This record gives sequence, structure tokens and C-alpha cells, in this order.
Amino acid sequence: MRTCLRSILGSPEATPHLQHLLQHHPHPPRISTATMITKYLTGVTTTFSPFNARSGKTARNFLALLPPNARSTMAIDVKMLPKAQAATPVFLGLKFKDGKEMNLDLEKLKIKDIQEEVDRHSRMLRRIEDLSGN
Repeated sequence: MRTCLRSILGSPEATPHLQHLLQHHPHPPRISTATMITKYLTGVTTTFSPFNARSGKTARNFLALLPPNARSTMAIDVKMLPKAQAATPVFLGLKFKDGKEMNLDLEKLKIKDIQEEVDRHSRMLRRIEDLSGN
């Protein structure tokens, strides 16, 4: 990564902040990427309006956290509501391999809260899988 950042240092796209980081820090800054354990998800259902800033953004962010091969490993059903239904309550339904279903209210939860819920149950399923030796 450092060589990649160094190569753009001389380019016109390099920002002063990036130049400062490369000149004064021995290691490049770590970019935190949110990862979510999706191995145990079997289904995702969501209904949202892209015109509802709060809940629409949360739904889109959740869908963005799914891996690229998600369509082949789980059933994904996304329904986008029209502008006239922007005030309609938004939900996210999740199904796991053990049969558990979660219906989450996106009006109240943020993306970090949803990720924590998914990871909590996925870690439990991983622990059960490890103990059973599968």
C-alpha cells in the first residue's frame, strides 16, 4: 500500500493531507473497513424508500456490506418504495442457517447496531459449528 501511496504523491490528485501523512509518518494510515460475518445468512429482505434519508441510507449501507457473491449464497429481496411512500416504516429481515429470523427496524437502528446483531448471532453459529466439528 505504501508504494501505491508513494506513487501518487507526485501526481496532481495528491492532497496536501496525503502528502503530509506520507512525509511525516513511517507507516501509512490504516483504513478501517467494516466487515460483517455473512457466512451464516441465508436470506435478506428489505423494503425502503431511497427518499427517506435516515432509513434509506441504513438499508443501502447494509446491502453494501454484503459480499459480491451474496446473490449465489443467499436469497436477497430488495423492494424500493416510490417517493409517495417515503414515510412508510422501513424494515430489514434476516434469515440465518439455524432458522432464526430477525426483523430489524431501520428507523431506530444504525448500521453499526445492525452489524453487531448479525455478528453476535453469526459468532454463536460459528462456535456451535466449531464445537460440532463440521
